[in-house]
Amino acid sequence: MEQTLQRAWLRRGPLACLLWPVSLFYGLLVRLRRLLYATGFLRSERAAVPIVVVGNVIAGGAGKTPAVIALVRHLQARGIRAGVVSRGYGRSSEQCLEVLPTTPINESGDEPALIRRATDAPVFVANARNDAVRALLKAHPFVQVIVCDDGLQHYALERDIEIAVFDERGVGNGWLLPAGPLREPWPARLRTGRKGRGVDLVLHTGAIAAFAGFTSSRRLKNYAMRADGSQVALSSLTTQPLLALAAIAKPEAFFTMLTASGLQLAETRALPDHYDFDSYPRPSDKGKVVICTEKDAVKLFPRMPGVLAVPLEFSPEPSFFAAFDALLLPLLSQLPSHHGHQTASTTGLPRDQGPPGL
Repeated sequence: MEQTLQRAWLRRGPLACLLWPVSLFYGLLVRLRRLLYATGFLRSERAAVPIVVVGNVIAGGAGKTPAVIALVRHLQARGIRAGVVSRGYGRSSEQCLEVLPTTPINESGDEPALIRRATDAPVFVANARNDAVRALLKAHPFVQVIVCDDGLQHYALERDIEIAVFDERGVGNGWLLPAGPLREPWPARLRTGRKGRGVDLVLHTGAIAAFAGFTSSRRLKNYAMRADGSQVALSSLTTQPLLALAAIAKPEAFFTMLTASGLQLAETRALPDHYDFDSYPRPSDKGKVVICTEKDAVKLFPRMPGVLAVPLEFSPEPSFFAAFDALLLPLLSQLPSHHGHQTASTTGLPRDQGPPGL
């Protein structure tokens, strides 16, 4: 059913037209909810530090997690201490908790665990992102910026910068759910001024930008990682029988990149996004090297220590970071001194010294 809808959302065909009246009602609810927040009937909570939301306007994965990781690494390279909050899609726990290397994946969610592993930044998950923000700042008071993984439509959290991520689908047929992929009208959500809510930056993660916005490149690194962190060159795997599996939004994209890297795939196995692997069937794995994505590896390493994970190298164009810095740096200059902010930390000079480990 999900695949059928994904195909229907690319054009205004019979199924999309059939669902169009329902999308009108959905659009009414979206506008009403935004009006309630805009008029103050529903309240948004402001944090003590700038909040950057990275999310989707369209349903389905569009590459926001690699974008979050790239953004956090950029902040760290500038000497800006960043934290991350997320709802933790698919996790079993309802508690607000910090994602640590020892946190079970079923309690944190796969994407928060991947972000923590890839950046070593403090990551907190909670059903209500405001709870995660408060807990993060209490545990790590010297954090200067919080990046929210997903949550463009979570208006209860006041945000300073919004980044919308799109893949090669763009806005599909341009209709709202369920007749199209849009969670809210576009381009009506683009911010035209600094007042009011709206998307500040558009980042395209696909090979071809569907419309105006910043572009990026994505390719696999030339090595795979073992569970212990050691590396295996992809060139050493070209003669081995490989089983590639992926439980991501677009598994075929991963398989294509593996093939483009020179690997011969004896078998591919596409699984549902966020698959927990508890019921993973393994009969055909024997005699094959299992290769997967980093996102799947955080769940597979404890179950299958011999699996290999191929990291993704995601790089937004430099002008994206320049535009982002232009929005963020004025906000950082307003931070109180107890956050350890100094002008040097925003100009590429060595970072100011904070508490050990932060």
